[in-house]
Amino acid sequence: MEMQVNVRADTAMNNKSRVCLVWEDLTVVAQNVSSSSKREVLKGLSGYAEPNRIMALIGPSGSGKSTLLAALAGILPSNVRMTGNVLLNGTTRTKGCRDISYVTQEDYFLGTLTVKETLTYAAHLRLPADMNKNEIDKVVTKILAEMGLQDNADSRIGNWHLRGISSGEKRRLTIGIEILTQPHVMFLDEPTSGLDSAAAFYVISSLSNIAHDGRIVICSIHQPCGEVFYLFDDLVLLAGGEAVYFGEATMAVKFFADAGFPCPTRKNPPEHFLCCVSSEFESVAALIQAKNVSEVPSSWHSLMNMTIEETKSKLVRNYRNSTHSANVRKRIREIKESQEELLVGKIYDTSKLKHLCTLTNRSILNMTRDIGYYWLRIVFYILLSVSAGFLLFNIGTTNEAILSRGKCNGFILGLMIILCLGGVPFYHEELKVFKRERFGNYYGEVIFVLSHFLSSFPFVLAISLSSGTILYHMVNIHPGFSHYCYFCMNIFCTISVTEGCTLFVAALAPDLLVAMGIATGVIVQNLYSLYNYHFQVVAISAEIRVSCPVLFLKGFEMLFMHSVKTKSVSGTEVRQNNGNSGNDGVGSEMERAVASIQGKGWVLLDSESKGKWIFAEP
Repeated sequence: MEMQVNVRADTAMNNKSRVCLVWEDLTVVAQNVSSSSKREVLKGLSGYAEPNRIMALIGPSGSGKSTLLAALAGILPSNVRMTGNVLLNGTTRTKGCRDISYVTQEDYFLGTLTVKETLTYAAHLRLPADMNKNEIDKVVTKILAEMGLQDNADSRIGNWHLRGISSGEKRRLTIGIEILTQPHVMFLDEPTSGLDSAAAFYVISSLSNIAHDGRIVICSIHQPCGEVFYLFDDLVLLAGGEAVYFGEATMAVKFFADAGFPCPTRKNPPEHFLCCVSSEFESVAALIQAKNVSEVPSSWHSLMNMTIEETKSKLVRNYRNSTHSANVRKRIREIKESQEELLVGKIYDTSKLKHLCTLTNRSILNMTRDIGYYWLRIVFYILLSVSAGFLLFNIGTTNEAILSRGKCNGFILGLMIILCLGGVPFYHEELKVFKRERFGNYYGEVIFVLSHFLSSFPFVLAISLSSGTILYHMVNIHPGFSHYCYFCMNIFCTISVTEGCTLFVAALAPDLLVAMGIATGVIVQNLYSLYNYHFQVVAISAEIRVSCPVLFLKGFEMLFMHSVKTKSVSGTEVRQNNGNSGNDGVGSEMERAVASIQGKGWVLLDSESKGKWIFAEP
């Protein structure tokens, strides 16, 4: 087994050592959704990336860093048009291959799981189906050591209500999940966003070690500190979608000095670069001139005599005419001419059944550990059921109790629906993890929905049986085991359907507050429908019920009818029951016949078309 793991790792490393990424004349045009205007985001960029090197994309906000990263990774949105070539060893990079990994800015996890459990479940979802548990455990242990997380392996990750690991450790865990499949190229969008200097240094240091292990690592970063900047091997400086500099990071300071914008001795180089190309610093130069400051850094003298646009244009011209640009074009030609064959690895063929079992186990573990997911709601369901039972205690079996039972059913199901709102925050957290994993092609939507239903089944069943048993005996619904089973089944179906609706709403909503608001609206609509049916079940005519757009009201009607013993009688049966089969005065005979049946203890619930009546026995 150990030999098999080593063979796989050696094969991956041999492939990685030959990988080169090239992009030529890359132009990206974005279409404005609200209007027909177009904007050129990237303007004819060319470059390359080689293994064993880590590259930084630096530039002011709106310079095109994230767009370039998305274009290289092949994940541009649909309203964007790209021209140019992106080649992986002379071959067009394809979607759905494990050789390319993209890490977003956000870190989404199930907070109740530990670091090791999160990595282990991700490994079961992403690694080949023929790998056994021991092999997967060895891979997980190796990655924990690589990312410096071995000391926190058994620590909970934490979420909005549970304390856990730090932001820097979460970021390293996200990176660790992505290197499970040994990708050739890694793209990271703002990996140090929201981190302090120490955490940012640790993250970039880990990425540097990953790159020097035979991979290509490219990450966008806004303004790194000096210690972090010198960890990068290559630098791409963008401004307005154009390349201001491309080359070794250590040579960037000399390039700016040769262009007439030297960096002060004790100043952070990336900060100086941004001062030269960011329009935000133009107001700073104007402020210095207005204040008549006599002592200013030497680098500001040239900046105060030029606008930022002029400075940027000069730097772009200098770069295009420099040896750096010539070396880039030369190296691109060499890489394309070599065209060393690359065996592009597709996503591992994992079993859908294994995905389903893994997701179900993970979801059950999350639901079991998080007291607010179901355990707290089960307690509330039981307490509300007892309260409703006292409120509706022993309604009775008289004729007058028929309508009260209909109201009781609506009231009970309304309580069941309202408490489903408490699951929205937990659905929203779980959906964030799903979207991240779906983005990485771990599994599909059907597998996720099915696993969520299977994992929640025992909890919803426990709620249905506990609440149903309490209410059935306290309210004294029509006796009979079949009635009890039907009552509990309706509670189960009501909760399942409502939770399915709230899960759907949480998937569409951009954030938790919007999800809570929409889910509340959906639940209020359901309660309004229940009120219109159960509290006015006798008064509503058949025509209104048929035209009602809420189709599931028929199920509530079945529940109400099943809670009492019903009887459907035709007009002929009514006449025979009354002992008169004549045809004269049929209307008055029908009225007398109905009154006669009611006198025997049956209650008229409704009169339908086609000459039929529905009676109920109390």
